[in-house]
Amino acid sequence: MAFYVESIPNRNSPPAVLLRQAWREGKRIRRKTIANLSKLPPHTIHAIRTVLKGGVAFPSLDQAVTIRRSLPHGHVAAVLGLARQLDFPRLLHRAPSRNRSLALAAICARLLQPASKLATARSLSPDSAACSLGRLLELGPVSGNELLAMLDWLRQRQNWIQRSLARRHLGAGTLILYDVTSAYLEGQCCPLAAFGYNRDRKRGKLQIVCGLLCAADGCPLAVEVFAGNTADPATVSVQISALRKRFGITELALVGDRGMLTTARIREDLSPAKLDWVSALKTSDIRQLLKVPEAEAGQAGEQAAKAPLQPDALVPDQVAEIRSPEFPGERLLVCLNPRLQQERARKREDLLQATERILEELAGKVRRGRKPWRGQAAINRRLGREVNRYKMEKHFQIQLKGRKLSWSRKPEQIAAEARLDGVYVVRTSLSEQALGADAAVAAYKALARVERAFRSLKTTQLELRPLYVYSAEHVRGHVFLCMLAYYLEWHLRRRLAPLLFEDSERAAAQAQRDSPVEPAQVSPAAEAKAASKRTAEGLPVQSLRTLLQHLGTLTLNYVTLAQDDQHEFPLVARPTALQAKAFALLDVDPEKIVSSKLAS
Repeated sequence: MAFYVESIPNRNSPPAVLLRQAWREGKRIRRKTIANLSKLPPHTIHAIRTVLKGGVAFPSLDQAVTIRRSLPHGHVAAVLGLARQLDFPRLLHRAPSRNRSLALAAICARLLQPASKLATARSLSPDSAACSLGRLLELGPVSGNELLAMLDWLRQRQNWIQRSLARRHLGAGTLILYDVTSAYLEGQCCPLAAFGYNRDRKRGKLQIVCGLLCAADGCPLAVEVFAGNTADPATVSVQISALRKRFGITELALVGDRGMLTTARIREDLSPAKLDWVSALKTSDIRQLLKVPEAEAGQAGEQAAKAPLQPDALVPDQVAEIRSPEFPGERLLVCLNPRLQQERARKREDLLQATERILEELAGKVRRGRKPWRGQAAINRRLGREVNRYKMEKHFQIQLKGRKLSWSRKPEQIAAEARLDGVYVVRTSLSEQALGADAAVAAYKALARVERAFRSLKTTQLELRPLYVYSAEHVRGHVFLCMLAYYLEWHLRRRLAPLLFEDSERAAAQAQRDSPVEPAQVSPAAEAKAASKRTAEGLPVQSLRTLLQHLGTLTLNYVTLAQDDQHEFPLVARPTALQAKAFALLDVDPEKIVSSKLAS
């Protein structure tokens, strides 16, 4: 004898739902209707079906299932899944160890939620976990001292890791981008901390200097930490001395800005090491190109000698290659940016007018009847302090006779300075066959990618500062850890570009430029995405930070059943459409990344 629920269709009315009894009499099966369930709610009918099939029905869900723990999981699955695809754990060390697991956890945590080492240890420990990262890596309890010891371990592995990154992303005859930045410190305990040129505009703060080496596409490769009072050019010799030994590449070219790869550094460091380079000339060096070389000036001939650089002959947004005996063995690539030319002319005129207003104010103080300025020496001191506020005193002829202050502009000097408006010169030791003119200018402008790395390291994503460690080795280890976190971020941005305010069609954007001097362009797809704030599939466009926050709402739940509250199993929430798209771009399954060992 059995009881069951049967649904009988009706032609012109809803189906009848009947509770029925069935039994066998000989070879025949008898049925009997016990009750009509048609008027009951669907969930009640479903509960009756479940009970009749041997299941259990509960008055409420919390009596059937207990969620013992719910941890943010989606952003962890994205970052950790990408790290495993990049074989990042093996990059840290070939053999599994607790230090390797702690380093991987700290690097991922720096990208997900930057914090001090103690706060990171708390977020990884099981009793105070802030996400699923500690459980996925099976770390168990983590202390702050363990993470400090991990920094020492990571610091010892730095050269090996950087050499492995170079083998992955560099080849023979490649370009390496190099630039430096500073990071201010709190306190006076760090031996590397010193006063220097502070790019953070934090007056009265000690700082350290960080030099970052990147591949031509902006992928970070190596970082070095210097004392805070180290000048930019002084960092070059340290990098060059270990560059070939560290990376094991015989042919490479260093790309650095004009304040770093100076003529002295090229002569004393790069040339003896037989390294090629790409840099730019300072304004004082460009002015030398406006003069006729002495060797040519002394030669007699029908045609008058000309200076190597003729600004009036330059074509806007084009690259012109010249040679000069002042820079032997170098190719000089002259560029004229008309937009920069107009901007500098406008800014100069504004500063000249502002200086004239200051002069008018000072002239009134000199000739006023009540408490006028007196004394030739005292007035000159005040004039020197006030007139050069905008660095424009050199363009004025100023005279003080008695109580009358007069001035006039120097049109010849202003015109001479205006000749170089919008002109910049890229210099390189590479031949035309190794690197074309347009490619050399593009390589120099690629230093903007290193600046973007500094921006992410210091502010928007990874928050290198403030530093909560003070010994020299711990500071170097912390900066290196942040660089490795940016390595993951760099790959993450490329994979998730269709969902971010990033240009996912870089080739199409590059094709819109006829010359590297022209402004950078974005592809039509990126313009449409920026205008509508939606992707082609209708999903909202995000920044990387907000996208990771949204992925974090996908939780990893640890659940027990009412019949067996001793057995706990993991259950991942169902992703939203945006989360599913992000995981598809990363080729990561948030459920498969959960180890079966997590079930207790």
